[in-house]
Formats: sequence, structure tokens, C-alpha cells
Amino acid sequence: MTDRQMKSGLKVACELVEFIERKALPGTGVESAAFWDGLAKMVAELGPVNRQLLARRQELQGQIDAWHIARRGQPHDHEAYTLFLEKIGYLLPEGDEFTIETQGVDPEIATVPGPQLVVPITNARYALNAANARWGSLYDAFYGTDAMGTAAPKGGYDKGHGARVVARARVFLDRAFAIHGASHGDVRRYHVRDGALLIDGAALVAPEKFVGYLGDPRAPSSVLLANNGLHVELVFNRAHPIGCHDRAGLADVRLEAAVSSIMDCEDSVACVDAHDKVGAYTNWLGLMRGDLEAQLVKGGREITRRLAEDRAFTGPNGEQVTVRTRALMWIRNVGHLMTNPAILDAGGNEVPEGLMDALVTVMIAKHDLARAGGNSQHGSVYVVKPKMHGPDEVAFAVQTFDMVEDILGLPRNTVKIGIMDEERRTTVNLKECIRAAKSRVAFINTGFLDRTGDEIHTSMEAGPFSRKDFIKRKAWIGAYENQNVDIGLECGLSGRAQIGKGMWAMPDLMEAMLEQKIEHPKSGANCAWVPSPTAATLHALHYHKVDVFAVQDRLKAGGRRAYVDTVLDIPLAAYRKWDQRQVRREVENNAQGILGYVVRWIDQGVGCSKVPDINNVGLMEDRATCRISAQHIANWLHHDVVDRDTVMAAMRKMALIVDAQNADDPTYSSMAPGYDGVAFQAACDLVFKGREQPSGYTEPILHARRLELKAGNRG
Repeated sequence: MTDRQMKSGLKVACELVEFIERKALPGTGVESAAFWDGLAKMVAELGPVNRQLLARRQELQGQIDAWHIARRGQPHDHEAYTLFLEKIGYLLPEGDEFTIETQGVDPEIATVPGPQLVVPITNARYALNAANARWGSLYDAFYGTDAMGTAAPKGGYDKGHGARVVARARVFLDRAFAIHGASHGDVRRYHVRDGALLIDGAALVAPEKFVGYLGDPRAPSSVLLANNGLHVELVFNRAHPIGCHDRAGLADVRLEAAVSSIMDCEDSVACVDAHDKVGAYTNWLGLMRGDLEAQLVKGGREITRRLAEDRAFTGPNGEQVTVRTRALMWIRNVGHLMTNPAILDAGGNEVPEGLMDALVTVMIAKHDLARAGGNSQHGSVYVVKPKMHGPDEVAFAVQTFDMVEDILGLPRNTVKIGIMDEERRTTVNLKECIRAAKSRVAFINTGFLDRTGDEIHTSMEAGPFSRKDFIKRKAWIGAYENQNVDIGLECGLSGRAQIGKGMWAMPDLMEAMLEQKIEHPKSGANCAWVPSPTAATLHALHYHKVDVFAVQDRLKAGGRRAYVDTVLDIPLAAYRKWDQRQVRREVENNAQGILGYVVRWIDQGVGCSKVPDINNVGLMEDRATCRISAQHIANWLHHDVVDRDTVMAAMRKMALIVDAQNADDPTYSSMAPGYDGVAFQAACDLVFKGREQPSGYTEPILHARRLELKAGNRG
């Protein structure tokens, strides 16, 4: 049993009360009574609205299911389907043109394109790494990954590979910071004279790209450059193993990388009770106060990791130039669906977790607003709000933050909202969703993974879907990605807010990322998600190659490229005569991904991890990837592409493989041969009960099974 205290009529876990009253509230200027009274008011006034919105989701889904069932066996009538969606209020009319009115947006959001790093807030080390990933070593990123085709040989420093790294970095410098009549590869000396950077006596083709330096101008220890809004630092050190062999003593090239980051309370964490939520909120508090620390052992030494301090350079004319060293941090709250047992209302019902997140995370952010040199330089708090379905749910989020600001004594629109375009009802009504938050919106993005899961669930009764690889090749996905950018530009987000793209899910395959992820800035997105600080450093190269704002200007002039009719093209299987080998392969691939993720989620409370796929390629898995795989199998089961026995055989076969992949983990509990553990049961629930889950989400099953396991461990 959870120990609870009564707070303004709410029954609150003592652990959460202790955190709020003794750690989080002091220093915010908010009294304990005002906080709890405010939360109770939110629960009383907004809780019923939240439930009504969820009921509306179910009502619309039931109508869509019935429409498809009534027409089963007939060719899909796209025009009739669109008219039907309009009739039931799923597809809304698009209103007049408008421009967002968001004020007080920091440059990292509005005017500096770059990578965006997403990490679970529950891991302090990851959170600090993400916050400090604003800068990264290009030398290290090239040397320690396969970015140049092959990784460095193991066992000490390899001079040959190191020479290739230096040469590759010089190629980048030549492209981004060209020198009149010379190459960075041949330079012997960089120095500053009369406010100009001279390189062996020659000047930069674009001298305005020189920003500052450190040390003696005749032989600076560091030179700061800028291109397309991103900084690059040349670090000189002739005592360094690389610098001592370099003509100019260039020991490293450091890139401004993760300009922004998302500290995630949602898809990448496993927070099911008060203890988990306090862990998440504690790390956010440390980031907002600037005192978060994490201890680790590296190279046999104990290291304490802290937030990096801003740096000061000498500008060309002798003035001080302050350079930010931390990523601008968003906090991602949970969506509208889930409740949490950390707080019960007067009737003993769990309160909506999204309301709790909204008040607590913004209250904690008041620590940042009160200190100099904090996260936001413009007095804003940045909250990503995921999994919203349509304009009414976005308007509810706005209403929620209106109330939060009133409770906490913050000016209206202090809280900026990030709208995740990852549910179909948001996609087809995106312009109206942005309109609903036009004074708060500072971010929209596409999330192919959740969007695909919702696509499958929404159209579950329409027929069997294509195999997963083929779903990505259908017309709807390109239309979805293009429409997001085009509508964002129509609504005036360029230069005011972020238009983002999704995650690179293969953190070990950096050569492939360098080849493919350049398409994101080319698409007009001024930020895109990466899985690690190293990936952020490498992805930053793309923003030096592509002037995103020039791309956006060109796209605005060309008009909208995609419309709702193509977005609503359901990616059903055009060819359904798969042989049994193809079916088994698809099901086993899905099953392996589900099991590899779920076993860590349930047994270890790990919400995001690198999971080897069926080919032993490490993939970043979170609830979104799990949602796709579970919904895909559920769809094939529902339409008799595969039967229950075949799926269960695949689950057991893949459990053996997942057990083997985790054999070196001493904390891992095998699923085979009993197949009766809570984790295996949870994975089976996601598949066999997938069709009945709200919007196909994995959270209800995962949370229930994790709580079951935790209760059993206490027993």
C-alpha cells in the first residue's frame, strides 16, 4: 500500500509530497497551499474535460470501424471516405490564413537550425550528456564511429586512422570556411590581426564568419567561426598527440551540435508510480536549478558530471563574445491518456498524469526563470505535448497551461508548446491544431513511428496492412512529411519556431546517417532528432551544408506540396498473396522487437534502449516502435493473415533469441523456457489485445504489468 497524505482533498503519495514541499517548491515563491489548491482545481475542472476528449476519440474510432466493416470486400472509395470523415467531425474545415503570435522564443528555437537530442529524464547521466551536447568533437565523432566507412582499430590510438580523421575534418573546413587561394589542409598558422582572421596570411572568403578567439591573437589557443548560424571552434595545442603532428597545431575541431534537447517524461521512460515520477522530477529540478550531478567511472577514474558553463571569447574588435554551451532544453510531458497512482482524487480515482506533469514541471522551471544564465534567456518554459488528437485536444493543452500560469503567478504564454504531429487526426487538421495554440506554439514535428501505429489502429477494420518496410514506401508518408513542413511555413513558423523531423534509430550506423539524414534539413526542417551526442555532432555537418532558411523560403514560394487526400491514402497491402515464409519472417521480426523492448521495460524499468533486431543491428526502441510492431501483428491476426498459434510460436522462438542477446546482463531474467513471466505476458498482451487498446497505445498494458511486477517484488 502507498502511504498518502490529504492535500486540498487529493490523496497524494507521501514520497511526492516530500519532494514537492521540501525540494521543488522552496525558491519558487509558490506557497504549498496555493500549489495543492491549484492542482485540486485543475483536477476538478479539467479532469472531466480530459475524460470527454478521450471518450470522443473512442466515439470517432467506433464510427470509422463501422464504416470499414460495412464496406468490407468492396474497393476502397476514397472520396466517400473523405466525405464520411467530414460528416462525423473527424476531418474539419481549414480556416483562414494566419500567422502564429508566439513571443519570447529563444534563438535556439527560432533562428538556429540544428540537431535535437532526445533523452529519458530518469537517467541523470543521459540528461547531463544531452544538456552538454551543445558542443562535440568532430575528431572524436569521426574516429570512434563508422562515419568514414570503418571504425578505428581497437587497442590504442591508430595513427593512420587518425590521419584520415584530420583530413576529413579539413575537407569540412574548406567547404564551410573557404580560404582565398588556399586549403585548410596546407595551413601552418592561424592568427588574428586588426580584427581579421589570417590563415598563412590569407583571409576567409567570407570574413564575417570569424567570430572570436582565445589567447594571444598572434598564436590563439582557439578560433571561433560561424556558418549557417552554427559555431565551429578550432582548438590549437602543440602538446596534444594530434596537434603535435599537425602543421598548424590543430588538435581538434569542435562543432556546435545539439542546439536543443528534449528531456523526456514520456515515451522513453517507465514511470508508473510516485517513486518513478519523483525520480523524473528530481532530475528536471537539478537541470532547472543548474546543480544536477552524476557520478561515473571512465578510464578507471571517478568523474562527476555537471552542466557546462558558458564560455567567453574575444571578438574581432576586442569585445567579449559569450557562447552558450548547453542545449536549450524542452521538457516532454505525457499525453492526455494516462493516469497515475501517485495522486488520487476524492473518489479514489487516479488523476490525469498530464495535469500533474503540467503543473509540476512548469513549477520546477520557475527555478530556471529566476536565475541568470539559465535555460531560457527570454523567460520561457518549453513543453512538448505528445499524442494529441486534433484541435480540441490542443486547445485543452492551452487551457491547461493557462491554469498552470495562473496558479504559479506566471505571465500569460510563458509556457511554449511543442505539438507532436504523430496522430492522424492531428495530421489531417494540422493547421487548425496550430491555430488553437497560435500564441504558444514553438515547435511542430513529424514522428513517423507513432504516426504509423496510429494509422494502423485507426484503419484496423479497412483490411490487412502492407509489410512494415512497404508501409514506408506508400504515398501517404511522403505527403505527411511534406504537409507538416508546408503548413508550418504557411502559419509563419520560419524564424519563430522549430519544424522538426524524427529520430535516427540506428545509433551504431553513423555512415548511413551521414548519407541519409541530410534529407531532413533539405526538407525544410530546422531541427531533427538524434539518439546520442556523437550523432548530434555528425548531424550538425548537414546544417553547414544546407541553409535551412533558404530552403524554407523556396518552399514557401512554391506553395503546398501535399494535401489531406493523399495523407488519407491508407497503406493497405496491394498484394496479399504472401507465402508462409514471408509471413513468418514479418511476424518474427515484429515479435523480436516487441520482446527485446518489453522485457527491459517491465523487468528493469528501462523505457528506451538500444535493442538488437533480428539481424543483431542495434535499434533505438521506445513505446512508439513497440506500438507499430504490436499493431501490425494485431492487424494481421484480425484479418487472418496469420493465426494465433503461429504468432505464439513466433513469440516463444524470439524470446529465446532475446534471452541469448541479453546473456551477458547479470540483471536480466530469461523468458524461456517457462514463458510465464510478467514481461513475456505483457508482450503477448500487446499483440493479442492490441486491437482493443485505446488508439493502439502500449502504455495501459505496460503500466499495468510493470505495477504488477513491482507489487510482486514487494511481496
